[in-house]
Amino acid sequence: MAVLIYYITIPFIYLLSLLPFPILYLFSDFLYILLFRVLGYRKNVVLNNLRNAFPNKTEIEIQFICKQYYHYLCDLFLETFKTLTISKSTMLKHCYFSAESLTVLNKLASENKNIILVLGHLGNWEWAGNTFSLLCKYQLYVIYHPISNARFDKLMYKMRTRFGTKLIQMKQAYKEMLLNKNTLNATAFIADQTPSAQNAYWTQFLNQETPVFKGTEVIAKKLNYPVVYAFVKKVKRGYYEIFVDILCANPTDTIDGEISEMHTRKLEIDIIKQPQNWLWSHKRWKHKKPVNL
Repeated sequence: MAVLIYYITIPFIYLLSLLPFPILYLFSDFLYILLFRVLGYRKNVVLNNLRNAFPNKTEIEIQFICKQYYHYLCDLFLETFKTLTISKSTMLKHCYFSAESLTVLNKLASENKNIILVLGHLGNWEWAGNTFSLLCKYQLYVIYHPISNARFDKLMYKMRTRFGTKLIQMKQAYKEMLLNKNTLNATAFIADQTPSAQNAYWTQFLNQETPVFKGTEVIAKKLNYPVVYAFVKKVKRGYYEIFVDILCANPTDTIDGEISEMHTRKLEIDIIKQPQNWLWSHKRWKHKKPVNL
């Protein structure tokens, strides 16, 4: 059955990727009606997450952000498929670095420093990876979790690597980074996924006790790679600007939890700036903090 669904779906996905942006976004508006108004996809999850994250906002404000979020989610879904056929010039027109951020990355590269990039599910992180690979001197590696459906996983792999990005499975991250340490590279960690409760760093994030993956910090300290935080800001529909900051130049000089706290606080600030553009339908708070921690 899964094979049949794939072969029925794949021509449609390629057709979507070929649509001009105005038509693509018209289709996204239709998808919004289907997803939000008809199916109510994870609507209760989104609303509960928003209410808990922003207890001082009125219900009218929460509902407004919720609607904006579903528009963003539908755009993101279709923009990701656009990667299959988009040209390099069009990609860089729609997703680009601030001048200051590109200067920071070029300076680090000129110093021959491998780096760890840390970012969240904010803006269009898929396009940000494409732009990084097209413009930066680094070989970009992205840590990822394979999709359970092998055929769709292969499709996502193709999209994510089309402009030169390479992927590393989470379990192989440290081993691969050691193998690559003698070549100029940047390794990107999406830091707002949900780890197991026992093995996480726990902190307050968006007014809630939240587990954070320790892996980013642990690997940064082992390799002493500068940690660079990236914010993918939505400028307007279909356009994103990437900003980067050096969070920590020498991770070995930090105490336990310091790097995790730094990138979590940065992400929190950026989510508050554009709350509709973060992945609220993800069950980020499905774990409760163990009493022994």
